[in-house]
Amino acid sequence: MKIINIGSERALEVIKAPQISEKATFLAEKVRQIIFYVSRDANKAEIKSAIEQIWKSQNIKVKSVQIINVKGKKKRFGRYIGQKSDWKKAFVSLKDDREIDFTDVRLFEDK
Repeated sequence: MKIINIGSERALEVIKAPQISEKATFLAEKVRQIIFYVSRDANKAEIKSAIEQIWKSQNIKVKSVQIINVKGKKKRFGRYIGQKSDWKKAFVSLKDDREIDFTDVRLFEDK
């Protein structure tokens, strides 16, 4: 995976939010993977760089990134049939048994 430098604004656009669910909690405890909702146009290198940049103060290093494109479900609104938006999620493995503390996010502070 290439190492790229992305801007601070792009890093915040790439990582939308962590996914909070039973499966995500299980993966975080057992396999040390964290699931994030990410931008649909993001690639693995951008996701890795964004995570390392956002949590730089915690010295987080990414081991690997897997990406899944999720299709939006079809929904019925009265007599009309619609569809929810497609989205992308990333499974991120961290190096050295690190854990991300989501309560302590100091975004892009200079040292």
